Amino acid sequence: MKKTLLILAISASAIAFGSTAHAQDSAATNSEIAKKYATLVYKDYQDAYQDALKLQSSIESFLAKPNEETLDAAKKAWLVSRNSYGQTEAFRFYEGPIDFADGNGNEGPEGRLNAWPMDEAYIDYVKGNEKAGIVNNDGVEITAETLTDKNQADDEAEVATGYHAIEFLLWGQDLSLDTPGTRPASDYADTPENKRRRDYLTVVTNILVEDLQFLVQSWTPGQDNYAKTFTQDEDALSKILTALATLSGFELASERMATALDSGDQEDEHSCFSDNTHNDFIYNQQGVANVFKDAGIYDALMKQDKELAQKLNAQINETSTILAALPNPIDREILSTPEGSEPRKQMELAVSSLIEQAQLFKDAGKALNVKVSINE
Repeated sequence: MKKTLLILAISASAIAFGSTAHAQDSAATNSEIAKKYATLVYKDYQDAYQDALKLQSSIESFLAKPNEETLDAAKKAWLVSRNSYGQTEAFRFYEGPIDFADGNGNEGPEGRLNAWPMDEAYIDYVKGNEKAGIVNNDGVEITAETLTDKNQADDEAEVATGYHAIEFLLWGQDLSLDTPGTRPASDYADTPENKRRRDYLTVVTNILVEDLQFLVQSWTPGQDNYAKTFTQDEDALSKILTALATLSGFELASERMATALDSGDQEDEHSCFSDNTHNDFIYNQQGVANVFKDAGIYDALMKQDKELAQKLNAQINETSTILAALPNPIDREILSTPEGSEPRKQMELAVSSLIEQAQLFKDAGKALNVKVSINE
């Protein structure tokens, strides 16, 4: 009897030790991933910030000498800046600095940076209304404070700041399936009639740069900031995987792709003025792939469930391939085509692939013993 009790006691002790050791291993793995992730986030926001500074410089050069050549240079700088920011969207959806600036529920800069779809007439003239928008309303002072307050003040489509506001100010409305917007450089000639538009473009670009600088500061290594808190957060891996699942299965698959497919309206494109929507998809997905590989999630998953790790890796590669092959511009090549067309089927396949990708991220959470959800 005593021998049996001793064996049971030893067995129980071994189980307890094993459980403790497993928990410690998991915590160490999660901590390692969180640190690699924080480094990646800092690097990507730093890239986006530097490209935004180049955009700011290009716009200053354009306003100093407004012509088609300097306007084209500003547009190219916007495209580069936009694509580098696109990769950072994998860092959303868990109440980090991009979505919430502090622990009191105050919103972060995401709504100022990337709000869409937008009512162009809220900012400037549109076809059929030459006096539309804040630009043409002398009663609204054009300052950073005013434009920030005006951004989505009464309606989500009342977008006053961010990438898409700058995009519209550079390209103008996209009124043709053959080209992006064709706003003339003469809209920015240094005349009294154009002063408010010139001021608006300057101010809204400055806001963008400042918001990206805030994000860089929030993730700078070795500082008493969000990055320090995040790397010590036992729920860090849960947040990381939730972000990847949400961007894949909700934001990209549903909001940005399925909605546009259903409506067939180019206004539901993410970057409709510049016809850059296909690159939005590609770089958002690249951000997902970067986190999966560079933060060490793939390596950690290989140790827990090799088959699942390889399956998720293959799914990410497949989704990336499908998105890269989408016909573009999206409005002409997909949205304007009839239901059942081959281009629509390709985009529907992309939606399905993203949804499957999101589910596999949820499965990865189970394998790594963390909770993963899709935040809508």
